[in-house]
Amino acid sequence: MSITATATERAYSAIRDGILSGEYRPGMSLREEEIADRLGVSRTPIREALRRLDAEGLAELLPHRGARVTVWTDRDLDEIFELRVQLEGRGVRLAATRATPEMLNDLRRYADKMEQEVDQAGMDRFERLTDLNNQFHRAIMSVGENRRLTAAIGTVVQRGLVALTFQLYTPDQLARSFRHHRELIDACEAGDPDWAEAVMRAHLFAGRHAARGAVG
Repeated sequence: MSITATATERAYSAIRDGILSGEYRPGMSLREEEIADRLGVSRTPIREALRRLDAEGLAELLPHRGARVTVWTDRDLDEIFELRVQLEGRGVRLAATRATPEMLNDLRRYADKMEQEVDQAGMDRFERLTDLNNQFHRAIMSVGENRRLTAAIGTVVQRGLVALTFQLYTPDQLARSFRHHRELIDACEAGDPDWAEAVMRAHLFAGRHAARGAVG
């Protein structure tokens, strides 16, 4: 890894952790020069880090105005989660009719790892939880073998919003999310698309409620 790449990764982690911890609040300017001085790097890795955070939805690059922490409105959340309910509801129906033992084992493995991560220390556990959660949902969608549906879901899911929500989940909200994952596995194993869709809808609407609390 080059020196520039290492500096970019360090800048990305520092800014991302600052957003997730609340050091950088929604709407706050992310000034390249100030962050570069604080981290002891040039502005080039800061720019690269901000581009990456913009792609994930945690920061916004504003024309001629630099960058700021993303501001999520209730309307944004409604649009995101209503689309996810429609798309992932369809995807999980397909998955429930085509689930294989291998797919179910993958889902159980992701669910196990997520539950284990909760007891780990450090901010990076939210990164791992986000990765595992996305892998869990992608594994369900991939079974349906509808590439266009999977691609559409990929454009709707906001990785940064998922990470922020995990960061501020209450223990009860996190436990409920994990129960939903287990029930989704049960519904797919039973081959029941109605059950699977109902659980996915409940899971995503509960996620919307938690996201509102996280960004409020």
